[in-house]
Amino acid sequence: MKKRTWIAVLAALALALTLAGCGSSANSAYFTGDMKQSSAPTASAPSLPESNGYSYGQDQMAYDPAQPEMTTGSQLPANVKMIYTANLQMETTEFDRATAELTALVNRLGGYFENSGVSSYGSGYRSADYTVRIPAQSFDTFCTDVGTLCKINRINRSAEDVSEAYYDVESRLATQRTKLERLQNLLAQAEDMEDIITLESAISDTELQIERLTGSLRKYDSLVGYATIYIGLQEVYKVSPDEAPAIGFWAKLGAAFRTGSENLVDGAEELMLGFAENWGGWLAFAIVVVIAVLLIRRWGRHRKETAEERLARRQAKAERKAAKRAQKGKSTPPAPQTEDKE
Repeated sequence: MKKRTWIAVLAALALALTLAGCGSSANSAYFTGDMKQSSAPTASAPSLPESNGYSYGQDQMAYDPAQPEMTTGSQLPANVKMIYTANLQMETTEFDRATAELTALVNRLGGYFENSGVSSYGSGYRSADYTVRIPAQSFDTFCTDVGTLCKINRINRSAEDVSEAYYDVESRLATQRTKLERLQNLLAQAEDMEDIITLESAISDTELQIERLTGSLRKYDSLVGYATIYIGLQEVYKVSPDEAPAIGFWAKLGAAFRTGSENLVDGAEELMLGFAENWGGWLAFAIVVVIAVLLIRRWGRHRKETAEERLARRQAKAERKAAKRAQKGKSTPPAPQTEDKE
């Protein structure tokens, strides 16, 4: 009878906690750690107000320092959770200066480098890839100030509202903590060994859920509190100019001629620079060519002399044969002549 009572109590407790957890977020998308889901705002998480006409996630091919800023940090309602990300592609002719100023800007805004790497593939020009974390309230400031350090060819900024998913995880975490407290109280009152084992197993599963949900909530807090910015920095010989798009045939034709002239000049400069950087290889190549030409000429002269000698031998042989025939003709007596008898 006592065993049945404990089982009934456990079943009722599990049913009540399950209904409470489901009721808190009936339509929410559960967070699994990839942080890529986007959900519609609920009553507890009002929608993000319009930010001066900025379209979130807009891909901008050319950097415009006068573009509208996002609504970030203290400008948002207190219960809105936003994740800000940006992707920048930049180029510079002064790589060392640009990296130093970028580091100073990150430190000034209270951010840090999550990942960084510099590479050079033998061309002499370096490229760098950075993952920068900046406080969310300084997101727009960073995107504006970084444009003064380097030439920005491409920038893509996005804002993701994760309020519903955030509060869903928070509600599930509170439910699991309540469940854990009640299971611990029941364990303290349990006397039957089978009930104790069952309760300890339930407590272990609940603690595992609490750890997983706590980790998810911490990850949300990190992504919400600090914006993530991916930066690609390329060292170039000359920064590409900004030009307005050509409209009309003649404008496009003129732009094409200008581009062709620039490419011709750039190609000639690259050729001269490449020759200057690899003059040792070109010198070795020229020496090999000269040696090869000398050997070919010498071989040709040898073949010519051999042919002349062969012709001379043939002529000498022919002369010897002719002399023998002439000598043989002189030593042979003439045949006797016979007279016809009538």
